[in-house]
Amino acid sequence: MKWGIVIGGLMLLAAPLAAQQGAPPPKANVQLEDPVQEARALELMERLRCIQCQGQSIHDSDAPIAGAMRHEVRVQIEAGKSDAEIESWLVQRYGEWISFVPPTHGSGLLLWIMPLLLLAAALLVARGRFRKEKK
Repeated sequence: MKWGIVIGGLMLLAAPLAAQQGAPPPKANVQLEDPVQEARALELMERLRCIQCQGQSIHDSDAPIAGAMRHEVRVQIEAGKSDAEIESWLVQRYGEWISFVPPTHGSGLLLWIMPLLLLAAALLVARGRFRKEKK
């Protein structure tokens, strides 16, 4: 009985080790042999947001999902796909939110136009304020 409690306690202590994730995919943290391809991969990884960390690019994140995404980017670059094809595939898989560069259509268009609208509104307000002060 006493040994059963001891063994049970040791198993409970070892449970977190069993819950650990496996090793990252092979190309997650290994650079491509071609420096031009690796530079393309790094540039693309900087433009993609980690879906777990949310504020980091997949290049900067240590999350397992970011490692899987880095692996996919490198595999697809080695397969000869263009940056646009790779980004499109990842956006299709994870949603438009993963791109740090908002799309120029749909709701993303509002993100591109909003600074111009706010600038125009600020200029109108400033113009109105300065006109009143001159009188």
